[in-house]
Parts: sequence; structure tokens; C-alpha cells
Amino acid sequence: MANMTKKKRSGFELYLWIPFSILIIFVGGALLWNVGISFVRWYGYGPITNFTGFKNYEVIFADATFWKAFSNAFLFIIPNAIIPTVLGVFIASLLFDFLATAYTEKVSTFIRSSLYLPQIIPVMITGIIWKWILDPQVGSLNKTLKSLGLGFLAQNWTGDGNSALIAVSLVLIWIQLGYAVVIFLSGLSRMNPYVLEAAQVDGANWWQRFRFVTSRELGPEVAVVALTTVIGALKVFAPIYWVTGGGPDGATMVPSVYSFHAFFGGNQVGYASAVTVVLALLIIVVALLLIKLQNRLIRVDR
Repeated sequence: MANMTKKKRSGFELYLWIPFSILIIFVGGALLWNVGISFVRWYGYGPITNFTGFKNYEVIFADATFWKAFSNAFLFIIPNAIIPTVLGVFIASLLFDFLATAYTEKVSTFIRSSLYLPQIIPVMITGIIWKWILDPQVGSLNKTLKSLGLGFLAQNWTGDGNSALIAVSLVLIWIQLGYAVVIFLSGLSRMNPYVLEAAQVDGANWWQRFRFVTSRELGPEVAVVALTTVIGALKVFAPIYWVTGGGPDGATMVPSVYSFHAFFGGNQVGYASAVTVVLALLIIVVALLLIKLQNRLIRVDR
């Protein structure tokens, strides 16, 4: 029996090692190539002969635009991670406790699907749609505000630094909210319904049940959403690129977009590679800190 189990396990491992090997070759190989390129000055064509050592990294840490992009990446943690996580817990709890019982299952399913739709739409299409919505001349947002008598709120959403930050933040919240809600709904589905029923029998209202029962049970799901969305905020590219391009005047610039412009716009391949290496190291450090914090919180709960 032990030999048969071992043979079956070996068969499953074969299917895991094949995609893992492909991942190592293409992703790991590209990563090593990128690290190597970060130590040269190269324009993307011709032989690679101009080794500069750590010169690209020295330029990075003296570059004000990079530090602006670096600070924006951390700023976007708020709309990409914190706000969707908080709103996601509330919306998932409402869907689970109220909408599923007050309305039919079809209505509840429609709402869940609608919230998750931004995750399904290609990011390029999302960026184009939002760029049209935010257009100061023909955009639906300004037209809607004017039709409601709120024309004083209409403005050039992507032409001013402060309004561009708000506009991009709204796009990030819209994209990430459905992901958080779906994860939290899956966490609520594993809860023991008798616990909520017992709290309700004891006279606990919805807010008390949410605060003392639901939110505590969603600890593992909150940890997963927080980890993935924080990393997503640090490496965000497509929504920024398609909506603002990092402008105006670098107000919404992030490291990934900055690296893209340096690579394709300035032919500074070595410098762009150095930016991505710094970004990758930053993401690794943040991810390890979050995992360490999550493990500590789990030990405290136990």
C-alpha cells in the first residue's frame, strides 16, 4: 500500500515539476538577465560592452523622480489595499447576512458578479474606459455632475496633480473591491452558522455580530487580501499607464511606469532594469514583513 501511494504521489509530482521548471526557466532566467543588464549602460541594441558597476543604482538614489514614484507606490496602498479590504469586509458581510436572505439567490449572485466584473475585464480595456469617463470635455463623469447641478465639482481630472491622484485612486478601488468581496464571501461560507445564530438569539444586532464574530473569523482571508493587494499596489502598472501615463508632471508616477518610460522612451535599458531590481527587492522585503506580522498575529490569537 505504501509503495502504491508513493507511486501515485510521484505521478502527481511530475505534473507539478513540469510547469515549475517552465516557470524557473522563463521567469528566473528573465530575472537574472534583468539583474545583469542593470550593471551596464545599454540602449537596447548593439553589443553589451559598457559595464558601469553600481552606477545605475547610484543614479537611482539621486533621482528625485524615482523617489516621487517610490512614495506614490506606497501612497497607492491606501486605495489598492486598505480601502478595498475594509469595504470588502462590510459588503461581504451584508451580502452574506442580509441580501442572501432578503432577496433571491439570483439577486445576490448578480451583485457578486457585478462587483467581480472589474477583475475579469482586461486592464487595458479598463484603462481606456476610465480615461474616457474622466475626460474633461466629453467624459461621462463631468457631464453627470453638470446634469445633477454639481457643475462646480467638474474639473480636468487627469490634468491636475491632486485630482489625478483622486481619479487613479477611484480606479484602483473599483478594480480591487470585487476581488476582496469574493475572498471574504468564501471565508464567510466556512463559518459555523450556529455561532451567528447563537449571537442573534442572545440579542446581538448586525453590527455587534459583525464586530465580535464575523470580522474575527475572517482573519485568514484578511491576511491574504492584505498581502496580495499591498504587493499589487507596489507593482501597479496598467491602470496608471492607461489612465494618466504617470502624469501630470509625475504626480501619479510609480516605479513600474517610470521603468517603462526609461526603457522604451529613453532607451536607458540598464537604468530601467536597475529600477525594476530595486522594486523587486522592495516587494520581497514588504512581503516578508507582512508574512512575519501575520504569523505573529496568528500566534497571538491562538
